[in-house]
Amino acid sequence: MESMKEVLQQIKGRNRFVLSTHARPDGDAIGSMLALSGILRTMGKNVEVVISDAVPVIYKPLPWAESIIQAASVNGHYEAAILLECDSVQRTRVQGLENHFLINIDHHASSRNFAQVNWIDPSACATAEMIFRLGAAAGVSITPEIATCLYTAVLTDTGSFCYSSTSARTFELARQLVEHGADPGRIAQNIYFSNPIGKVKVMGAALSTLCREGPVSWITLTREQIEQCGALDEDCEGVVNYALGIAGVEVALFFRETADRRIRVSMRSKGAVDVASIAAEFGGGGHECASGFSTEGAMQAAIDRVLKRLRSGE
Repeated sequence: MESMKEVLQQIKGRNRFVLSTHARPDGDAIGSMLALSGILRTMGKNVEVVISDAVPVIYKPLPWAESIIQAASVNGHYEAAILLECDSVQRTRVQGLENHFLINIDHHASSRNFAQVNWIDPSACATAEMIFRLGAAAGVSITPEIATCLYTAVLTDTGSFCYSSTSARTFELARQLVEHGADPGRIAQNIYFSNPIGKVKVMGAALSTLCREGPVSWITLTREQIEQCGALDEDCEGVVNYALGIAGVEVALFFRETADRRIRVSMRSKGAVDVASIAAEFGGGGHECASGFSTEGAMQAAIDRVLKRLRSGE
């Protein structure tokens, strides 16, 4: 807990903060960041939240989501920048953060000590669990708003409590968050049953490309398919899980062409294969059962490289 104590010490000794997270933020990134902003404001701190991409639609109902600033750079006079779920400043795609005192909070095993203060805890089910502990250590009362942000983060980053990172401690955390005011039914409604029609259409387009080779399945989406469906990049989140849901499949891959014509590869595993280590070989990272990376080149070339790696069985 020494790292957490150091983070708390740095927070107590400073007053003006900027919070950020990785590009293409997921539920843990958004939920943890908003919860931390609420905790810091309760402590009397001045906080701004800045990210490079827009808040995904399903997370816009979260408390304080409207306060998030979408920008390519920061120019404020902050005393520290707190980065959540990042293995480097570059992952934020927000310029100027590197000019500040950096605090790194992350639960990914692939994270790195790039900041002046680094708190990395791979045993946490989500970064949100770490933020909950930080709030408790600071003596901050967990309000229904903070609990809602944290529960959303835990729910999404554990794959609805399905990933191997889920433990008795995870459910205890969820219980406490519900007791503090998080509404599981309403949160699930916002995340899983409030999809734009473009997301449903793009899911159909993706699943129509489904391929399988033994324990590996994969799906693809070109830029043209995404645009034809009237979908956004964020609408592609979660599609890979359907490929993983096939009996006998141990690893699922989702190859998506991004707006800058790179290939984004999402990898999921049922546990027999550590996809985090494989993603790291391609410059990415994440969890043992949920990871990803981006690569240059053609779609088929990316598929061939990843399949070759999986076939090697190393």
